[in-house]
Amino acid sequence: MGSLPRFNSKFIVIAVSVILLLYFVVFPMGILLYDSIMVNGAINFGNYADVYSQDVNWRALSNTVQLSLLVMVASVIITFPLAWLVGRTDMPGKKTYRTLLVASYMIPPYVGAIAWVQLLNPSVGYLNSIFKWILQLQQSPFDIYTMGGLAWVLTLFYSPFAFITISRAMEKMDPTLEEAARVSGASPLRTLVDVTLPLMAPSILAGGLLVFIAAGSCFGIPAIVGMPGNIEVMTTRIVTYIYMGNDEGIRDATALAASLMFLANFLLFFMTWMLGRKDYTTISGKSTRPNIVELGKWKWPAFCGVGLYAFIAVILPLGSILLTSLLKSMSRGVTWSNIGFDAWEPVITSSQYMESIWNSVVYGVIAATIGTILSVFIAYLAVKTKVKGRSFPDLLTVIGGSTPSIVIALALVITFSGNFGLNLYSSMWILVVSYLVKYMTMSVRTIAASLSQVHVSLEEAALNSGASWIRTCKDIIMPLIAPSIIAGWFLIFMPSFYELTMSLLLYGAETKTIGVLLYELQTYADTQNASVLSVIILTIVLVGNLILNKLTKGNVGI
Repeated sequence: MGSLPRFNSKFIVIAVSVILLLYFVVFPMGILLYDSIMVNGAINFGNYADVYSQDVNWRALSNTVQLSLLVMVASVIITFPLAWLVGRTDMPGKKTYRTLLVASYMIPPYVGAIAWVQLLNPSVGYLNSIFKWILQLQQSPFDIYTMGGLAWVLTLFYSPFAFITISRAMEKMDPTLEEAARVSGASPLRTLVDVTLPLMAPSILAGGLLVFIAAGSCFGIPAIVGMPGNIEVMTTRIVTYIYMGNDEGIRDATALAASLMFLANFLLFFMTWMLGRKDYTTISGKSTRPNIVELGKWKWPAFCGVGLYAFIAVILPLGSILLTSLLKSMSRGVTWSNIGFDAWEPVITSSQYMESIWNSVVYGVIAATIGTILSVFIAYLAVKTKVKGRSFPDLLTVIGGSTPSIVIALALVITFSGNFGLNLYSSMWILVVSYLVKYMTMSVRTIAASLSQVHVSLEEAALNSGASWIRTCKDIIMPLIAPSIIAGWFLIFMPSFYELTMSLLLYGAETKTIGVLLYELQTYADTQNASVLSVIILTIVLVGNLILNKLTKGNVGI
């Protein structure tokens, strides 16, 4: 009888975690799908026919696919040579460049969009003004409010997905095949093209698909860069339908959202299948430390080329945001006498701004705390038990993480607005739930990786000594994986803190977040206050990343 309480405590905790996932992930997605195909109580695909019979929606779909493909191809073309130079050559400054090349991964995309609007606005953009002055042009050479401008910003802020995937695969690739090519007399370039590139094909495809999904699911950048140029994509059309505020708008939004959900999850599972294929295995049982290619006379040109890209992709937009926040007056231009902190005072003394920042911190802390607790039990179930279906809860978190934010928000609105007993609409809890659904998967992954390194004998020894399962977790397992638990907490807190898309659809009069406030400031053309708020967001994100990097010894964070 002594083992029964231990079994019950473990079973109850894990069962509650699974039930919560089913209720807040599967149930809303199911309701969204149900509503998209049901008309007057019968299955009817008329919603889809009506939505896609409208030219504006076909244009939005076409724009989404075109942009996603363009961004995917551009990202792979840019990041493959960057990953090779940083990971496989003797180029100087590789550690610094690696940090810079993934830095935009941690910058909120809509903050990046605001920065590039400041740089390439056809009327008053900093870069346009500089080029007009230098080249004595009458018109601005660049217009950010075009398909090209939108693709440019999306590429810069989602290419790190491809860079991280490709560079990690390069680090783990078996070097013997490349060694054989070099021994046979192949040059470094020939080896790269004929050996490395084909072996890297699955990882390149995986990185490209991640970029495709992220670009197609993005709302912030298309809203800030695309909509002023009358460029609609699927996410902006969904928001437009929701803002109509009637049943017809919600019905059309569900059809578009269900389409986007299917596309994103199909591509995710296709990517997982590709990476799992045996015939693409390039990791051997022996040491896989990659060969370092000597660049010779090309060492410093490569250093300068990567540095130029890092400057354009990261330093330039961040510098633009910081500069705008320090201007005393936007109308007086960039002069030393116009630099100061005058624009900061209205922001840091405003109760409206401080309330939004406080809301974001509180909601992020709550989501991160609840999510981390659930992540521990989900990771434990997947790694430390032999229960059938033990990976199912982990799969549910992956589905939530891969589902576009706009789809999650709409599903929660439909499900938890009182139609099924629980009314969370406009409350802080619907925001917290949305953050959990979207961001918990990274926390689960981080904690599971740490749990897999804790030997089962430690847990067995504690249980055999009479300790309960809860006591064993508290006294043995938790201390051993504490850094990963804290890292998992930050992986939920940081994106929750600056989240825009879901918050924009779910916030109420008392629950406005910093992301929503920043979006409103940019929409109302309050560029200076938007820049000040952006700097505050970036500072908090930077501090969080430094802590995360320290806790994980550089494995997570920039």
